Amino acid sequence: MPLFVLTGRDRPDASDLRAQTREAHLAYLAEHAAAVKLGGPFMDAAGVSTGSLLIVEAPDLAAAEAFAAADPYARAGLFEAMHVRPWRVVVGGFKA
Repeated sequence: MPLFVLTGRDRPDASDLRAQTREAHLAYLAEHAAAVKLGGPFMDAAGVSTGSLLIVEAPDLAAAEAFAAADPYARAGLFEAMHVRPWRVVVGGFKA
């Protein structure tokens, strides 16, 4: 199944919103654990989350975009920008 990289850049001053929706976000990812291959936050130099990255398996781009849109972080309006792109492993230890 194809892989997709989902990247979201947090809105400025969104750390409270991120904290409030984190539990729902993690529950959503756990519910879709078979599709989620890798994920975590982007951090600034002080260690504060500034966005998110997920690598997911999905049948096609439309399904990956729907997955991204249904994430509680996205539904809460945490991201000022969200991108979904097809991706493939070329080097490294990650196996699809």
